Amino acid sequence: MKHVLLIEDDAEIIRLLEIHLKDLNCSILTANRGDDGLRLAIETVPDLIVLDVMLPEMDGIEVCQKIRANQIQTPILMLTAKSEEIDKVLGLEVGADDYLTKPFSVREFIARVKAIFRRQKMAMNQQLGTNTGQLLQFGSLSIDIEMRKVVLDKQRIELSPKEFELLVLLASNPGKSYDRTKLLNLIWGYDFQGYEHTVNSHINRLRAKIEKDMSNPNYILTTWGVGYKFNEEL
Repeated sequence: MKHVLLIEDDAEIIRLLEIHLKDLNCSILTANRGDDGLRLAIETVPDLIVLDVMLPEMDGIEVCQKIRANQIQTPILMLTAKSEEIDKVLGLEVGADDYLTKPFSVREFIARVKAIFRRQKMAMNQQLGTNTGQLLQFGSLSIDIEMRKVVLDKQRIELSPKEFELLVLLASNPGKSYDRTKLLNLIWGYDFQGYEHTVNSHINRLRAKIEKDMSNPNYILTTWGVGYKFNEEL
């Protein structure tokens, strides 16, 4: 059974989503205020968080920021109103994994949820597997792809799902430059076309976690006029 936290202040939407999530054998917790949703996210660490942007007491952007600041890597599916283009951008930049624009169809919502659960299952199967060949080592930086574990100078580094996917993609192809559009399509998918600057935000957060000097990075390099690459000389 998957545990889903719904942080939404519209009672009708909550009832609708509860019905269909229960059909997916999910247990559901709900919160109609941002601060209550943040507390439940920290206390329960669910398998999925469905987070509305417009919330009383604390908006969804701040909730998302605080969830990630607490090192909670649960996938976050953000709900935004049709006119809130800036909120989609901010949501992705502060760590949301996907978003839906209201009004959305239940069919599309369920498809997104199922896709998130499939990715979780694949990650779990990899962790339970016996293949140990998926370890990338670059000096004091090690990336265990199957365990989704990053260690730097013998210290575990906590990365969000998208930060980890970016790091694995770049580190698996040292020296290969990726432009922002290509990274956006590979990591986020075609639905996010037009949000290339989101890549910059995630690269900056990733660098802040693994680079000793962000102004002179050692691992993730900028290819001027193109995008980013992993240092092939390590």
